[in-house]
Amino acid sequence: MKRREFITLLGGAAAAYPLAAHGQPERMRRVGVLMHTSSDEPESQINIAAFLQGLQEAGWAVGRNLRIDYRWSAADRASLRRNAGELVALGLDVILAGPGATTGTLREINRTVPIVFAQNIDPVGNGNVESLSRPGTNATGFTQFEYSLSAKWLELLREIAPGIKRVAVCRDFDGAAGIGQWAVIQSVAGPLGVELISLDPRDARGMERIMSGFARSPDVGLIVAVSSAALINREPILALVTRHKLPAVYPYRHFVAAGGLISYGANLTSQYRRAAGYVDRILKGEKPADLPVQNPTKYELAVNLKTAKALGLTVPPSLLARADEVIE
Repeated sequence: MKRREFITLLGGAAAAYPLAAHGQPERMRRVGVLMHTSSDEPESQINIAAFLQGLQEAGWAVGRNLRIDYRWSAADRASLRRNAGELVALGLDVILAGPGATTGTLREINRTVPIVFAQNIDPVGNGNVESLSRPGTNATGFTQFEYSLSAKWLELLREIAPGIKRVAVCRDFDGAAGIGQWAVIQSVAGPLGVELISLDPRDARGMERIMSGFARSPDVGLIVAVSSAALINREPILALVTRHKLPAVYPYRHFVAAGGLISYGANLTSQYRRAAGYVDRILKGEKPADLPVQNPTKYELAVNLKTAKALGLTVPPSLLARADEVIE
């Protein structure tokens, strides 16, 4: 989706539908959107556009019967907490929570305004819901993955580059999601004889300094774990990988579309569209406590053959046969 198309959709259909039937304005409902990325991050734009499209399909139009308030924290924890507080203070009908610690931060300061999360990780373990089938709190929505998926990234990296013995993991050092993913990768790295180090995606200079020494041997690879900082710093991460000619696996296909080697993860755009359905149901009177948390309907595998060739790697036919998308 192009930026102009996103802005057009963001504005909604207010001009086309100024009044409801009989010339009377409809009741205006208010929805908040809390994102832990930046407003100009391309994938976040696409995801929010899918959310807005879902709302429009349910009969909601910005300016006619819906107002949306946005807050973007750009992976800054202090900004996230401030933005969460601002949204809660607005007296909104429901808040859409995006990536990172958005849901947890909202829940720390608010137990009444309904929350729909679009890409939460381990909502039971982090206390956002009581159970997946019956959340029992003011939050519900859609999970991004289970921590066990993190092991799949190392397995894929070893499958496409069998000689790898040392792997750098680009991850969030502070949040529970970053720690959880790191723990799972560690659990499978030991039996495979793989040495691990951590990289902070917010520290471009630090990543370059560490990788300058780490990447000198030919048996090195990289895993980019799920984090808002990795999304925001996608270009520096891809530049680092290209400069050091590293086989790397990513959690989102757009890394592969931009030149990354391989990715495996949920289709987040679909999740934001599905989240619009839950927001619609809450606006019409249902309670988040009664709406079950849903898992991704599909995980997608993408492979960039051009990148594989540049790295001197031969992608196994069995891996290509499983791929949902192959970029040539």
